[in-house]
Amino acid sequence: MRQRQRGFTLVEAGATLSILAIVATLALPGFQDLLQHRHTEGVASELATDLQFLRSEAVARNQALRASFVTLPDGGTCYVLHTGAASACGCQADGSPSCTGEAQQIKTVLLPAGSRASVQANVGSIVYEPRHGTSTPAATIRVTGLDGRTVHHVVNIMGRVRSCSPRAEFSGYRAC
Repeated sequence: MRQRQRGFTLVEAGATLSILAIVATLALPGFQDLLQHRHTEGVASELATDLQFLRSEAVARNQALRASFVTLPDGGTCYVLHTGAASACGCQADGSPSCTGEAQQIKTVLLPAGSRASVQANVGSIVYEPRHGTSTPAATIRVTGLDGRTVHHVVNIMGRVRSCSPRAEFSGYRAC
């Protein structure tokens, strides 16, 4: 009498692993696109939140506060939330914040060269005035992913941030 054997043969296990590898290879590009999309959206959300925080903090402290945007020599970008003049704070080549005089850094966000997103602004800095929370100058700040899709944050003179995406590239944002 022979006993019945249970389990898989080596050939069956090899065939199953081959099929799984093929399916994983086909799904990987779509997953990479999803990760890129989410990362760009995350940076855009953080920036919009930081700008609103800076506005409310200027009013709470009764002190002018500033957001400065810097492009690093290696192609990376960063932005610094700080006190003081426009040129008082920035990012060094390694991305670390540097402030001169009595200026103080509140927050720094570094997006190194080769990261999944970058930040560019049409102004060097935006200052929020403490009495009414207004900003000067009005600005457009672009968060761009490696795939070229962007989210624009338009900061008006009242200090409010309106977000949009060209050609509605991101769901949840209106087209600009």
